[in-house]
Amino acid sequence: MVRVLIPLADGFEEIEALSIVDILRRASVEVVLAGLKDGPVVSARGVRVLPDTTIDKVKADDFEMIVLPGGQPGTDNLNADPRVKELLIEFSQKGKLTGAICAAPYVLANAGILQGKKATSYPTYKEKITNAVYLDEDVVEDESILTSRGPATAACFAFKIVERLKGRETAENIMRAMLFKC
Repeated sequence: MVRVLIPLADGFEEIEALSIVDILRRASVEVVLAGLKDGPVVSARGVRVLPDTTIDKVKADDFEMIVLPGGQPGTDNLNADPRVKELLIEFSQKGKLTGAICAAPYVLANAGILQGKKATSYPTYKEKITNAVYLDEDVVEDESILTSRGPATAACFAFKIVERLKGRETAENIMRAMLFKC
C-alpha cells in the first residue's frame, strides 16, 4: 500500500492537514500522522489530534511521500525541528515525493530542496522562498515537489497528490464522488 507521512506540530492548520488526510484515505493511501512529541497535537484553532506515532519512530524508506501542512505557529515549529529537516533532505535525496502547503513551503526552502524549483505558498511567505521560482498558482508541481497556497487550495492539493500516487482516474473518481471540482 502507498504510504504518506504527515508530520504534525502544535499550531498546524486544520483544514490543510485533515482535508489532505481525508482525501488521501478515500484513495486508499495509508496516511501516518507523526507528532513532534508524544501525545495530542493542538492545531492553530485548538483542535486536538492524536497522531499515529511520533517523528522519532518513522523512517523515510517506509513512505512514498512526506507532506507538511501549514498554519502558525505550526510551520515555525516544523521549521525549528532538525528531525523534520533531516527527513525532508532524505526524501529529496531518494527522489521521493515531497509536498507542502501554505507557509510550509518555507520549511522546504530552508531545507534547501526548493533551489531552482517552481513553487508556491501562502502569499505572505513569497518573500521567504527566495531560492525557488515562485508562481502565483493554487498548486505547483516541479518534478517530485508539490506545493500549494493555503486552506482554500488544500483539497485541490490533495487531489493532485492522489493523482501522483494513484493516477488521474482515481483522483477524478473521488472528486466526482465528493462533488468537487478543481
